[in-house]
Amino acid sequence: MPADFSPIFATGSRRSAWSWRAEKTRLIRFGRFAARDRARRGLGKPETFDFLGFTHCCARTKNGRFMLKRITIAKRMRRKLHEIKEELVRRRHHSIPEQGRWLGGVLRGHYAYYAVPGNSDRINRFYNEVTRHWLRALRRRSQRHRMPWTRMRRISARWLPPPKRMHPFPNARFAATTQGRSPVR
Repeated sequence: MPADFSPIFATGSRRSAWSWRAEKTRLIRFGRFAARDRARRGLGKPETFDFLGFTHCCARTKNGRFMLKRITIAKRMRRKLHEIKEELVRRRHHSIPEQGRWLGGVLRGHYAYYAVPGNSDRINRFYNEVTRHWLRALRRRSQRHRMPWTRMRRISARWLPPPKRMHPFPNARFAATTQGRSPVR
């Protein structure tokens, strides 16, 4: 490690690589047995934490096994929807294909990061809210909007990619197999 190495944290202050901020760091009970241990103590569900744009929660699969559930942070999703709404106001009088190409790119980028297993409710909600904001922007183009939901559904089906999970489940991601000898040997 170089002698002049000292990381700069979000606060902007220089600290050693091994120091941590007590007011920002705490230990929480999380994992496979967190719900059982908290129930023994008479507490509620295990705590959640926000990290890398996701709220991490303890959850169960349909057959009762532990699952780490990652859902989009609500505050971050609200902020992004507000930014999209403001940009649609600026682009209101552009052509529908131009707006559709731009919104399609926004949705593809959102799906590329947030479309993980267990987050489909938030992905669907994001798609529906973007469609609703786009409808409102198109209706504000004139005093007689002439944009019913039936036409809007056709437009959104044409220009907006449908919400779908983009990332595999972890067990599928790490289950790489080879035929014959391993390429590592």
